[in-house]
Amino acid sequence: MNLNQWAIKWQVSYAALEDLRREFGVAADPDNLSQSAVGESEAAAQAEVRLEASEYGFRLWRNNRGACYDDRGNYIRYGLGNDSDKLDKRIKSHDLIGIRPVRITPAHVGGVIGQFISREMKPPGWRYTETPRERAQLCWAELVASLGGDACFATGRGTL
Repeated sequence: MNLNQWAIKWQVSYAALEDLRREFGVAADPDNLSQSAVGESEAAAQAEVRLEASEYGFRLWRNNRGACYDDRGNYIRYGLGNDSDKLDKRIKSHDLIGIRPVRITPAHVGGVIGQFISREMKPPGWRYTETPRERAQLCWAELVASLGGDACFATGRGTL
């Protein structure tokens, strides 16, 4: 039995469980998030979304994507879904990747699963304009959603 299963057995709320994790120092640490990012930037929006996600018991991590040469001259691609230049033009994984607890109904034995979540961060006020990059990011969101995950564009607190 894990902690989430125990919480379900005793009907402990996710808020109480998250408070317990904070007390023991195992919850997401808001101080590690970008507190210096203020204002209307994408970095500020990302910090807000990560803090809000933690309040709901979700976990979100940066998904840095790109490519570079290592010190031995090997070309290395990194980030989810960044397997090749051809694929990268068609689909781009999001800035934040994570997991959230989802309570399964009694018909599913009352357990908890972790649902994959993905957020593409944009600055506050951003609007979808169908650029090739945005289309590739939307393709990622559609793929994640088609497999039962939760993915979307986000512009700050309240858009999680």
